[in-house]
Amino acid sequence: MSGAEAGRGNAERDVVVRSDEVRAALAEGRGVVALESTILCHGLPFPKSLETHRAAEAAVRREGAVPALVAVVDGVPRAGLDDAAAEALARAGSRVRKATTRDLGLLAARGESGATTVAATMAIAAASGIRVFATGGIGGVHRGAGETFDVSADLLELSRTRVVVVAAGAKAVLDLPKTLEALETLGVPVIGFGTAELPAFWMRSSGLQLEVRCDDADEVACLVAAHWAWPASGGLLVANPVPAEAALPREVVEGAIERSLSAAREQGVAGKAVTPFLLARLAEETEGRTLAANEALVVSNAGLAGRIAVALAGR
Repeated sequence: MSGAEAGRGNAERDVVVRSDEVRAALAEGRGVVALESTILCHGLPFPKSLETHRAAEAAVRREGAVPALVAVVDGVPRAGLDDAAAEALARAGSRVRKATTRDLGLLAARGESGATTVAATMAIAAASGIRVFATGGIGGVHRGAGETFDVSADLLELSRTRVVVVAAGAKAVLDLPKTLEALETLGVPVIGFGTAELPAFWMRSSGLQLEVRCDDADEVACLVAAHWAWPASGGLLVANPVPAEAALPREVVEGAIERSLSAAREQGVAGKAVTPFLLARLAEETEGRTLAANEALVVSNAGLAGRIAVALAGR
């Protein structure tokens, strides 16, 4: 690496304020896992949101890695927030701006706070030197995108940012076949962890076949290292199915999704407000079963991300 390249790398890292624990772990070459703040503010209701986040952090630590909650606080991107800060975000909920990558400069200029989506969390994690990120499910191509052009920035960020994203596939409310096709077009490897099918968030299977399956974290780390040996490569998606005991039947989910999508259209819900609306509506439709599944998959993904982070740190 040239001196100019090294300088640019350091400048990028300086954009983000890292906690002492995260900074020390990275300096010592230990595994670190980024966790998004959107789950705290927009993905789950309080206090379930805070309980789930705490359980995810505990799952990362059990695997020997360090969790790093990512958010923008008063205009400053941060990696590694303490429990008090996490609770403050969770209590503020939807009053905190839902922030994707396009919002990072705006928040900095105005000194505002933001709960980071998958895309923004990836960007901040990469700028911090963090290589692994655990979330619930990624965004993707929305149903009806042929008319609305509603496609998540998560896909573009996966194509260009070197972070391993561990998720239970893409959110089930999306057009999953088109999302998988878009990931292929963008050059993003999708690795099924213990499965040869793309998981569908609350469902263990979508019926969509994957070309790559791994059954342990070391194998994933090997693939990641080989992928990143190519100069233009970006991120990878590790698709980890929701734990079987928490999974929902396809017929229950699909029926609830159709009714919730109809409600969103009737109420004129659009843009980045769609996903939080649908998640809340689906929780009502399924009498809380989607919330239980969401919690289980977030914690499961965090644990797997911890194992992958430790395996990568050993390389």
